[in-house]
Amino acid sequence: MAGQGIPDEYLDGYARILADASATGRRLTRDELDSRRVLGERAAEAGHGLRALVGAHLAATRAHWPHSTTPADGVLAAAAQAIDAFAEGYERAQRLAVRQEEAARREFIDDLLYGRSDLGLLAERAERFGLRLSYEHAVAVAQGTSAYDEGDAVPREVERALIGRFGDRSILLTTKDGRLVCIAPGDQDEVLAFFAKQAYAAADGAQIAIGRPQPGPGGVVQSYEEALNALDLAERLELDAPVLRAADLLVYPVLTRDRQAMADLVLNALGPLQNARGGAQPLIDTLSAYFDAGCVAAEAARRLSLSVRALTYRLERIHTLTGADPGDPVHRYTLQTAVIGARLLDWPATEF
Repeated sequence: MAGQGIPDEYLDGYARILADASATGRRLTRDELDSRRVLGERAAEAGHGLRALVGAHLAATRAHWPHSTTPADGVLAAAAQAIDAFAEGYERAQRLAVRQEEAARREFIDDLLYGRSDLGLLAERAERFGLRLSYEHAVAVAQGTSAYDEGDAVPREVERALIGRFGDRSILLTTKDGRLVCIAPGDQDEVLAFFAKQAYAAADGAQIAIGRPQPGPGGVVQSYEEALNALDLAERLELDAPVLRAADLLVYPVLTRDRQAMADLVLNALGPLQNARGGAQPLIDTLSAYFDAGCVAAEAARRLSLSVRALTYRLERIHTLTGADPGDPVHRYTLQTAVIGARLLDWPATEF
């Protein structure tokens, strides 16, 4: 052994190169430098540490120091060239390994979030990245005002905070389609809640959606899709809450499951508003604010920057045009459901 646990094979030919080069004061030949680089690559692939490898070279330099009148500068120059070439090969192998690891990780994440791989094989690959897909998992997705990429400041900041708080708890943090994604065991809601807090703090204006815990290898993609759907609903319904939970939004997919029935309801309940001066949209916005304010006229007027009298006039106009009274509990449910449907179907901007 070459010392410090380093096999002699990684120092093969070093003593000869040192003696020949230092005796003449020449630089190492191209073949000699290439041989050092190849050995450096092999050492990296074998998992040996660079510090120990450099230490073994220095020990070999002392052991094989030429017993002649060769100036020390010549010996040291030859050693420096050889070690530098060896380290270059080592670093090249490490960079290649990192790129391969990143490519494998990205491929795994794509397969995991899109459900494109055999679930059994996916579960086996997941263990390499710290996930046990036989358990429940939940997914949180953060969407900011700008896209996120691996290595950006925001993902790094959030990852440091997660690791500092929870350590290794089978958490996977990544980016996908410009969004920040966190996958955690389904019984550790505190992880995703902390992720949401950190993502919101790190990226001004971010909105985070948390999918429900789902079991099995396919559970991750289900929870991920729920989180994406929650973000889509938030955009269409103009929900500005910083954190959305898919479990709290289940009524909306139910309402839109029969698109034709919802379209019929919207046209039947709100269609007459198109006859109003200025069209239907201002009155739909009035209803939306009124319902969001808990049917409190003063609060709705404040949100719309209207006087209470102006708001009351608009509500009366809606009653006249549709025959439905927003203040009547019997009519309120129909109007409110129709308003939600109009948001989801982008009516009246989109005709159907």
